[in-house]
Amino acid sequence: MKTKTIMLALAAAICGAAFADEETTEEKTEGWSYTPGEGVSFNETPIVSAEASLAFDSKYLSYGFVDNKAPILTPAGEITFFDWLTFGVNAIFDLTKYGNRAGYTNRQFKYTELHPTVTLGHAFSPEDFEWLPTTIEFALGYDYEFHPNSKNKAALNEYENGWDTSIAEDTQFITLELGLPDLWLEPKFLYERDIMRDDGTYLNLEIGHTFNLLGEEDDTLTLRPSIAQGFGNGQRVKAYATKEDGEPLNHAGLMDTMIKLELGWNICDNVSLSGYVGYSDFLFDRKIRDASRDYEATGSWDDSWNFVAGLALAISL
Repeated sequence: MKTKTIMLALAAAICGAAFADEETTEEKTEGWSYTPGEGVSFNETPIVSAEASLAFDSKYLSYGFVDNKAPILTPAGEITFFDWLTFGVNAIFDLTKYGNRAGYTNRQFKYTELHPTVTLGHAFSPEDFEWLPTTIEFALGYDYEFHPNSKNKAALNEYENGWDTSIAEDTQFITLELGLPDLWLEPKFLYERDIMRDDGTYLNLEIGHTFNLLGEEDDTLTLRPSIAQGFGNGQRVKAYATKEDGEPLNHAGLMDTMIKLELGWNICDNVSLSGYVGYSDFLFDRKIRDASRDYEATGSWDDSWNFVAGLALAISL
């Protein structure tokens, strides 16, 4: 309760400051200006903006597989230049002693992954190009996934190097995201290529729709049901799925299906609070579904399905 009160008080303070700033910057159309939620601009051309967020998830899933069956916390931040180039970083914190059982030692209240990212992306609308039938969002990104070493005595007693590198190994990703946000089904497509660890490819297609609960033109409170389907090539599936005989399953196919319901609250122009509940399973490929039951590192979760929920606070500067 105390944490919730502090978060709401922080949001209220930021919103109050934002409204005060809007009164002084609203009429500035020439030269430098600052608008809360949109950042700094010059002659109405975006120059720099930033966003910070804090997310809580009841489980950590990767492509439908359980990377951590206990809750995680993910702080993140990013800064965008000219509405095109974004530098970001996020860290995944383990809130329990799960790592002691999962093979990477106790990382409770310490980060288990660090992700610095660089993204080149933009949204093009019919206002920019008359020949476009609808708005197209694209983002080409690079992500380095870093895992810290855990060279403590407990780890050294269990692992020769204080770290089981078969479980936690650094890697890099190239991603391409495309979205059509103005269409009713709001399709989103993701292409991801692991260029360091498993050389695997993962694809994901999501469709959904955002409903404004307080009126068609009022996006203060939104509800978005969605469904997403993943596909992995043999190398990607091989990195996560293992057959009963212990051999990797080198088999391309449909991977995770995620059914999700998201509730969003735009507290003010630059502060939002969102929550979600989701159900994930391997519905369409029996081989991957059967193999997925052996993935969770501690052996305490041997089903292909998962329920997951989360809450996130985001602040745009």
